[in-house]
Amino acid sequence: MSAGASLGAEVARAIDISQLETPCFVTDLGALEANLKILADVQQRADCTILLALKGFAQWSTFPLVRRYLAGATSSSVAEARLAREELGGEVHAYAPAYSDGEMAELITLADHIVLNSPSQWRRHRAAIEAARRGGRALSCGLRVNHEHQEVEVALYDPAGPCSRLGTTRANVTAADLEGLDGLHFHTLCQVNSDALERALAAFEAKFGDFIPQMKWVNFGGGHHITRPDYDRARLVRVIQAFRAKWKVPVYLEPGEAIALGTGVLVTSVMDIVHNGMDIAILDTSATAHMPDVLEMPYRPMIIGAGEPSAKAHTYKLGGMTCLAGDVIGDYSFDQRLKVGDKLVVLDMAHYTMVKTSNFNGVRMPSIATHDPVTKKISVTRRFGYHDYRDRLS
Repeated sequence: MSAGASLGAEVARAIDISQLETPCFVTDLGALEANLKILADVQQRADCTILLALKGFAQWSTFPLVRRYLAGATSSSVAEARLAREELGGEVHAYAPAYSDGEMAELITLADHIVLNSPSQWRRHRAAIEAARRGGRALSCGLRVNHEHQEVEVALYDPAGPCSRLGTTRANVTAADLEGLDGLHFHTLCQVNSDALERALAAFEAKFGDFIPQMKWVNFGGGHHITRPDYDRARLVRVIQAFRAKWKVPVYLEPGEAIALGTGVLVTSVMDIVHNGMDIAILDTSATAHMPDVLEMPYRPMIIGAGEPSAKAHTYKLGGMTCLAGDVIGDYSFDQRLKVGDKLVVLDMAHYTMVKTSNFNGVRMPSIATHDPVTKKISVTRRFGYHDYRDRLS
């Protein structure tokens, strides 16, 4: 069982789904606050700033809770930056592989920190940024660097892999390229422990340490699985403290998954059961449209009460309702036969899954809800319909 699924199983069992509409994402506010408290503790002990990476979790109905613990958010687009500014507040940071002139014109009205991907992007947008500064905007800008140190096994999620477009390698940056910039940003990690950060940080210092003394901040990026039960937070604190003591610069971290790890589920219903070589249950959700990482990573999500194929009495292939042949979540076994109308609870669906949903085939996206562990109340904050599909097309 994955760390997030293990963390979320107990939470999921406490949610009464008997009357819940499906498909529906449900985030438990108690579990979310528990994660935020861990992050706030690390932030205080390490004397660093932790930001919510919106690319991993952007359920803005929970932002009143998030802002009690975190300093702000980091964005990967102008739209995310606007969401951070309008719904969360605090510091708004931004990074993308490239910005058009029009995007930058909007971004400089929203962001406090802007990280450019290359010296050429800095040269292209420097005049607009400096004009905004003269107009009163307190903008701090930095460069994303690539120290070419790999810690991630899945190529799709490895920002430091061969020929990566993310960040500038040491061979392609000089001291002159950094003139006018305040910080350096690197991002190497994905679902790893603090030992990986320690190694990545050593590689960063080896490649770019000569530039750090002229910087006002360094950003360690995301991928830190800080709220995972086996994560070595004491080591993380030591690593950050040592870096700050050595270089005398503020440190930022940008976890996304860690904020929502183990906090949410996707509840789905069985629509039909057919047989073709084995029993197949058709669900009112979709791997393709609602859980794309199941196919992209790929991985097999955990489901409450389900086991590995043949581990329990009745095995089913669980498939989505789109026309894509490969829209399959996986094979699972159950103690009892599934029936049309049965509800299944897919674990650890708050991070990344929710922000990656699509209207492929025109299928309705899952509703979005929160669960209050004190009152036991489920509040559906968003429902989707035909106009959500129509209005993204023309």
